[in-house]
Amino acid sequence: MELFPAFPLESWYDTKQTLHRFEQIVGKVRLHHSPRRNHWWHVPFHLTGSGITSRPMGLRDGNPIFTVDFDFVRHQLVASTLDGATMSFPLQGNSVASFYLRLQSALDALGVDGGIPSASPFDLPDADRPFAQDHEHATYVPEQANRYWRVLSQVNMLLEEFAAGFSGKTSPVHHFWHTFDIAVTRFSSRPVRQPEEVGQMVREAYSREVVSFGFWFGDDTVPEPCFYSYTTPEPEGLTERPLRPDQAEWVASGGGHLALLRYADAREADDPWTTVLEFLESAYQAGAGAAGWDVEALACPGGITDPYLAGH
Repeated sequence: MELFPAFPLESWYDTKQTLHRFEQIVGKVRLHHSPRRNHWWHVPFHLTGSGITSRPMGLRDGNPIFTVDFDFVRHQLVASTLDGATMSFPLQGNSVASFYLRLQSALDALGVDGGIPSASPFDLPDADRPFAQDHEHATYVPEQANRYWRVLSQVNMLLEEFAAGFSGKTSPVHHFWHTFDIAVTRFSSRPVRQPEEVGQMVREAYSREVVSFGFWFGDDTVPEPCFYSYTTPEPEGLTERPLRPDQAEWVASGGGHLALLRYADAREADDPWTTVLEFLESAYQAGAGAAGWDVEALACPGGITDPYLAGH
């Protein structure tokens, strides 16, 4: 498969709407049945060789250790336990309602209490409709789901390469089911006291200074796939700092700004991979520099801290 193939949002919009809700259902199972970690690192999915995984969960909550995986090669939902028991069903042919009920049935058959609180979408237009009542979203085109996973896998490897250049505290590269993006975040050691009224999700996610980087497939607000970066809290003068390549730009978002490189522009570059890495590095230099981080001390060229191998 070509690097960064064309994948406009309109080409798979209905499949994305359905798949996003499928993933929110499994994501809420993950949220409910896994040990909490700082900055919500226990919540997202990770990439596998055939799809995405919830990673193992359970045990301490009275359930067996279990995993729920999306297989975008065979187009199945696969739930399994540590003793080898497995339940699966096809992804195609389900509405959100039938997917939700079939997942509950599969987990019940494995001896897992898969019940979740707030069994409705998070931060989506139909957030007040329970999953079990959503018969509207029922489109799953296998070729489109497979391409989504392949593009996601390519971006995953690019973000892994970029993540290697930082020796400070950094998140895994992970796929968030609530916003449907893939991201990696760099942290400073300086705490940020978020106001109580912003809610616990924001207070936990941004309890330290961060520069975050990622990719999303587009939504109703930004209807095209883009690479992005943001710095929180946003330092003064951030948007006056340069971004590379020339097509990259600062755009207003909420109360702050995003560094944005459109996927279509990256695809047209002579070397798309290097172009995106250049964009991410310029966004990091802008955010960390404006925030006063010790950029040189935190650098980790090639992922190496061994002073002999690093040439120091």
